[in-house]
Amino acid sequence: MIYLEHTPAAPLNRCIRKLWYARVLDMPHSRERVLPTGRVQVILNLSRDFLLDCPEGLPAHPSPPSLIVGARSTYEIIDTSDMADLIGIVFEPGGFAPFASDAVDLFSNRNVCLEDVWGASARALRDRLREIPCPPARLRCLEAFLLQRFGVRLSRHGIVDFALERFQCAPGVSTVREVARSTGWSERRFSQVFREQVGFSPKAWTRIQRFQRAVRQLHAGVDLPWAEMALDCGYYDQSHFANEFRAFSGIDATSYSALRTVWANHVPAN
Repeated sequence: MIYLEHTPAAPLNRCIRKLWYARVLDMPHSRERVLPTGRVQVILNLSRDFLLDCPEGLPAHPSPPSLIVGARSTYEIIDTSDMADLIGIVFEPGGFAPFASDAVDLFSNRNVCLEDVWGASARALRDRLREIPCPPARLRCLEAFLLQRFGVRLSRHGIVDFALERFQCAPGVSTVREVARSTGWSERRFSQVFREQVGFSPKAWTRIQRFQRAVRQLHAGVDLPWAEMALDCGYYDQSHFANEFRAFSGIDATSYSALRTVWANHVPAN
């Protein structure tokens, strides 16, 4: 297995969390459950001219080889054969807006062909990446493309950044109304702009981030009673935690702990 991550230099790092490359062969399972993070990704398959779309309980079917994977609020099933030669981009919350042709929420819970948004340059990028044999050089090529194509227009919405910071500091305390009041905007206007920039309403976003905090603790093997973990992650009680965890992941927290892999948000699905 080869897995590399690269944090791009400024100004890309204002909007992009990481670039990554994976070459994973002979997985012991054919499908994985990918848990929702609320972040937009771009993925490009370098080994074949399609990615597999895997509706749960149905046969897989081919989709375009380069996709914008919109921010998710529920889990997705992927075929592990796609990971044989794969490169991608993980955007910061609110960071995809300068790279999109429309409001970010229009991509949420959808996969969109990258060429439909970035045009012919997306195909040219994939062709160039496939010609490069060295994974680190592929990551450098991807970074150079993003800088050349988007570098001059990378800016973030100050109000949204302020709200994201507040929600991160107090995921179980700060309410949407309190944060909206701090911005001087109405709750309705604040929620609309937040959704268009991040992909979800503030309430949905804070739910996903509470779930992700629980995932990180479980993946790290934190040894806490369920009730204590629930409160630490911002849930009202253990029942609230259990219901939310299953709603986002499709499995319970005990099953996640038993199935966890090297990646916190990937668990076997068969």
